[in-house]
Amino acid sequence: MSRGGRSAAWNQCNRSCLRSMNKSIAGAAVLAVAVSSFAGVATARDQIRIVGSSTVYPFTTAVAEQFGKSNGGKTPIVESTGTGGGMKIFCEGVGEDKADATNASRRIKKSEFEMCEKNGVKDIVEIKVGIDGLTIAQSKQGPAIKLTRKQVFEALAEQVPGKDGKLVANPNKTWSDIDPALPNIKIEVLGPPPTSGTRDSFHELFMEKGAEELDALKALKKDDPKAFEKVWKSIRKDGAYVEAGENDNVIVQKLEANKNALGIFGFSFLEENTAKLKGAPIEGVDPTYENISSGKYKGARDLFIYIKKAHVGVIPGLDKFVAEYVSDRALGADGYLADKGLVALPQEALERVKQIASGMEPLNGADLH
Repeated sequence: MSRGGRSAAWNQCNRSCLRSMNKSIAGAAVLAVAVSSFAGVATARDQIRIVGSSTVYPFTTAVAEQFGKSNGGKTPIVESTGTGGGMKIFCEGVGEDKADATNASRRIKKSEFEMCEKNGVKDIVEIKVGIDGLTIAQSKQGPAIKLTRKQVFEALAEQVPGKDGKLVANPNKTWSDIDPALPNIKIEVLGPPPTSGTRDSFHELFMEKGAEELDALKALKKDDPKAFEKVWKSIRKDGAYVEAGENDNVIVQKLEANKNALGIFGFSFLEENTAKLKGAPIEGVDPTYENISSGKYKGARDLFIYIKKAHVGVIPGLDKFVAEYVSDRALGADGYLADKGLVALPQEALERVKQIASGMEPLNGADLH
């Protein structure tokens, strides 16, 4: 698109704003300067900008590189900011100085959707890119460990039910304190910070489900759902859980250095490091591509990328980038993203994703939580 066309597109989407603020000649003059500056930014950017999840980062980066090669344009900029951090950046507003898309290792929250709307990001296109398995891994040199979600909760929750059923500070220091069949080694789990979508998924897939296995907490859930939620969302702060940042590669490196530690990250990182690491079976099921795809592995979750529809047709190549992302050569079972550890969507689900992407169908936030 030409410079004039691109500026006109942004001016078109901002006319209502201009009319509402044009209450005086002075106000109009100030606004004209602002729009002129905005158009200047528009002509300066010819590169797609994407933020968000560290889990989805390698997949989106691969698509960005393929897009750059096949379209002859600049390769999109992809930043790993974490899902929560990415949503904040994505929802800052519409304009060529704002991010065009954000990766997410969980679905957008209702509060984030509302924040976007408040800041003028009205039409958000949700694209499900595949399935991931949230794994608990360790060094291949470490003692074999098989876990249940109940045991994971008992290891990492800030409070657990005591013998009388009342909540007490977590007393478990070693895995064998939880179950004598587990290794007699210190509980040390490296994982993502609260801003990470992987952390959110871990809470929901492991901590909440594990808490539901305890009779005292089952009763609490029934009597006081908010108190129950606080329990499973509260991770201990005494060193048993170590926040290792948004970069999952850092966790991989630390597991290599400490054979007794466990780490939490997506399946693709485990897949890339099978020579060094092994995944712990959860409920007796190994974290494999087949088990994640079938849903047999209980740590499976969906991965997403969110697109600003208002930027399509203004940021050069954004529509073509999305088309590349949802193509069979990328997302198909034999696509290049499967080679990087992304578990492909069932074909029917992939066809629906293509339909959404082709029509740039905005997300209806009514069913968000």
